[in-house]
Amino acid sequence: MSAVILATGDLAMDRDVYDESFAATGDVLRAADIVFGQLETSFAESGVRLPQARHAVLARPDGAAALGRAGFDVISMAGNHVLDWGNAAFFETRTHLEAAGIRVVGAGATIGEARRPQRFTLPDGTRVAFLAYSSILPQAYWADERRPGCAPMRAHTLYEQIEHDQPGTPARIHTYPHREDLAAMEADIRAAKDEADVVIVSHHWGIHFVRATIADYQRDVARATIAAGADAILGGHAHILKGCEIIDGKPVFHSLCNFATDLRMDPAHAASRSFNEIRVLAEAWEPDFDSLYNFPTASRMSIVARLEIERGRVTRAGFLPLHIGRDAVPRFVAPDDPRHAAVVNYMTAVTGEAGLNARYRIGVDMVELELAA
Repeated sequence: MSAVILATGDLAMDRDVYDESFAATGDVLRAADIVFGQLETSFAESGVRLPQARHAVLARPDGAAALGRAGFDVISMAGNHVLDWGNAAFFETRTHLEAAGIRVVGAGATIGEARRPQRFTLPDGTRVAFLAYSSILPQAYWADERRPGCAPMRAHTLYEQIEHDQPGTPARIHTYPHREDLAAMEADIRAAKDEADVVIVSHHWGIHFVRATIADYQRDVARATIAAGADAILGGHAHILKGCEIIDGKPVFHSLCNFATDLRMDPAHAASRSFNEIRVLAEAWEPDFDSLYNFPTASRMSIVARLEIERGRVTRAGFLPLHIGRDAVPRFVAPDDPRHAAVVNYMTAVTGEAGLNARYRIGVDMVELELAA
């Protein structure tokens, strides 16, 4: 019998009762063999907000236990919020997660810890390893030999002026991976594959809020990840869905959007320059001061990635469509619900717009990706 691994989008609860965030999904999560998530906040009593942190909410310590009760087994802290509240809050967050029975991947006291995989053994003996990296990195959020932080997969940006005689005209934007980070990631994956049957890699990457677009560096990193031995890629950060692709028969989820992510807004925030600079990236984004979910309209559609594993390999892959309403609670939607079709149609559209090769088929237990492609 196949084992089931589920992977959610971003997690950043900000409410009085954290368990409310999982009221509609906890039964499904707890029934899976392994549940993975990406953390976008800190669970700590206090912290000192770093000046390079853009949007930072300090969550209460009991948020970690809520994730444990919801069914999460492994959490990536490799992201652009890992050190928002300083080193002490980082270590406290990790301690609370581990106390809740959740393993942390992608971040550590040193770069060696941050690059260390988390390993699981499934009921049939299949060995699974998780690794996590971030390309979205405020200055000094990545770990090194003497500094805590996350495992980096940095990228460089080059702006090419198209019309050299026309100052101020739009430029072509080129991105490409940081060579040393790419080589380190490849070595990590090969080493993990030597000891595991299935390697799953999380990448916190991409261009947030912009419909469909996949940056060039993501394509390079995805190919390198699979070529090094990964069996699936889980993408996060964009806060909207992006398309999927199949590389050498392996599924790549470029963005799982959000899962339990609360975002309040007040008139001052809505009028701020920083918000309106980001707001224009989305297709439609209207502030709602009475809502817990102030994200673009497209962010109401989300997914949970679903992998079936048997006898040492991924046999099926796909996703479970979600709808997230004004209360910021994710809810699975059944195939006969129009919101299910909306998610599948959106995924089909953005996959095609990005030139990705995934095809989707509505199955009995999930929307399937055709892995033979």
